[in-house]
Amino acid sequence: MAISKQYLKSKPVCKVTFTVPAEDAKEVTVVGCFNEWDAKATPLKKLKNGTFKGVVSLDADNSYEFRYLVDGSFANETDADEQIWNDFAGAENSVLKL
Repeated sequence: MAISKQYLKSKPVCKVTFTVPAEDAKEVTVVGCFNEWDAKATPLKKLKNGTFKGVVSLDADNSYEFRYLVDGSFANETDADEQIWNDFAGAENSVLKL
């Protein structure tokens, strides 16, 4: 898994690219506080090499909790800026700091 960040010079926005290697998966989405944890809001596109990829534009100078949903099972991003415990979810969430 991987995350890349591209800050825009023209406005306080960061384009975040999520990449998830999941050759056997049928569907991968990103859920987080930036999309109200909606499993249908941010689907990733499956590439020919079996990797799922998607880009989200987020406000800079914020932090965001998120997780991946891979065929209905949650997974965290190993390259996230940090992991934080979430009492509501009863699990750790990945954190992006922009």
